[in-house]
Amino acid sequence: MANQTLQAWVDEVAALTTPDSIHWCDGSEEEILQLNEQMVADGSLIRLDQEKHPGCYYARSDVNDVARVEDRTFICSTKEIDAGPTNNWMCPVEMHERLERLFAGCMTGRTMYVIPYLMGVPGSPMAKVGFEITDSPYVVVNMRIMTRMGKIALDELGDSPHFVKGVHSKGQLKPEERYISHFPDENLIMSFSSNYGGNALLGKKCFALRLASVLARDEGWLAEHMLILGITDPDGNKTFVAAAFPSACGKTNLAMLIPPEAYQQQGWKVETIGDDIAWLKFGADGRLYAVNPEFGFFGVAPGTSMSTNPNAMASMRKDTIFTNVALKPDNTIWWEGMDGDPPAQVTDWKGNPWTPESETPAAHPNSRFTAPAGQCPCISPEWDKPEGVPISAIIFGGRRSTTMPLVYEATSWQHGTYLGATMTSEKTAAAVGGLGQLRHDPMAMLPFCGYNMGDYWQHWLNMGEKGGDQMPRIYHVNWFRKGAEGEWLWPGFGENMHVLAWIVDRCKGEGEAVESPIGNLPTPAALHMDELNLTPSAQEELLCVRVDEWKAEAKERDAYFKQFDRLPAGIKEENERLKERLSTCRV
Repeated sequence: MANQTLQAWVDEVAALTTPDSIHWCDGSEEEILQLNEQMVADGSLIRLDQEKHPGCYYARSDVNDVARVEDRTFICSTKEIDAGPTNNWMCPVEMHERLERLFAGCMTGRTMYVIPYLMGVPGSPMAKVGFEITDSPYVVVNMRIMTRMGKIALDELGDSPHFVKGVHSKGQLKPEERYISHFPDENLIMSFSSNYGGNALLGKKCFALRLASVLARDEGWLAEHMLILGITDPDGNKTFVAAAFPSACGKTNLAMLIPPEAYQQQGWKVETIGDDIAWLKFGADGRLYAVNPEFGFFGVAPGTSMSTNPNAMASMRKDTIFTNVALKPDNTIWWEGMDGDPPAQVTDWKGNPWTPESETPAAHPNSRFTAPAGQCPCISPEWDKPEGVPISAIIFGGRRSTTMPLVYEATSWQHGTYLGATMTSEKTAAAVGGLGQLRHDPMAMLPFCGYNMGDYWQHWLNMGEKGGDQMPRIYHVNWFRKGAEGEWLWPGFGENMHVLAWIVDRCKGEGEAVESPIGNLPTPAALHMDELNLTPSAQEELLCVRVDEWKAEAKERDAYFKQFDRLPAGIKEENERLKERLSTCRV
């Protein structure tokens, strides 16, 4: 091994974990086939029908290991204040002692896999190299889909000592021993006693967001929980947009949106750059450019169908791993929301018989598919450009049944940062506990920001000062507003194109908008709502701003901000301005 820093670290981990053997992963087809066969033989994978699902496999996780565990996720910065009030903190010395006791000898009887992987495009100024050491072949085969793995990463690293270190063991999957720990000052992740994606695939949330957000702060860029879209208008011009949504709130559906027929006939087209994570950095022209650092999709299965997201369905047509969905007798898969009637009988995600009369879901609500991004029919030709794509707009969105209008536009970068900082959304199945409860999720980064959230907001403001007039416009959307009877007011899915087209128009200096106390709102005509057969009351409700509700919202935000010792003056200022505008509003 030419890289002495890397070799010394691998030797150190091996001495601690005492594996029976060490395997350096090369990411080759032969290696992955061998691992898949090994797991089929030991029962941890099931080979699906190879005619209907070529190259696809099925996995079940332990019933106590099905989602991210935020209460067991830690930021171990040297100073507690640097983790901030929204993260769990533990002294790095104490956490190291605790984890080293757990990792000691944990790989005895197992193989230790060393996974070299590249986040981003080879040769990109935004590319970063990571290594994950794991005892889980399931992690290896998923990481091979989600990242550029093997020699490509070793070549990118060369003899540099700078790489992100990740150590993972599934342990015995005991919840009380579960730790997902990040050491920002050491560029280190340590994860124990979980084999679930977000806790075990360390290149994903752990590296690409929690550690990368710290690197981004220090190096002057942004690491964000955002999809990236390319939108071509009827004139052939392409506008690139990034958008942040909490997990399982329609992010993948928006990332793979197919415009309605009427928009397609006009010449509108939508392409996918990324569905989950964006790294944004200033280019030579002073604009923000974004890359998708991942190589695959780790999508939520339930609710995905040919009617809701045909591009996602096509992306998983082959060489995909399905986790915690239902298994049909013919070794094909099923989940709630899939096209057609429910099957008469399946084996559920726990391995038990299930019928439509069963009282529990067949697929876990957070069941997943891991699929190569390159298989997506709408993947953009720019998705692997080393320099990334120039971002013209940033969209924030949460799941709110009241108060938040369908879409509104920030009046400045500072105001837009405030919109992101005050995002709230109903909890989803991607996080353990409290399904349906409303919580603050600033920039959709609450579980993923690797440092003090107040400092993170200040970094956003600093980026705006640096970029000046060339910074992207910022918007807030809410596809989930409901009427008085609890009905959805907005059709969503492909019809979200109405909103995207208005945003593109606004980026070009066009698109009708009216001022309101909260920002600029489109008119129903600007969204072409007449094409949707919405009632006049639904159109009004989707774009209305109820002053009393917003006064309560601003007051609640004041209470929320009190927990932040490092609240930026610009954020507090925007909340005061909102309250002032509301107090003089006569609507």
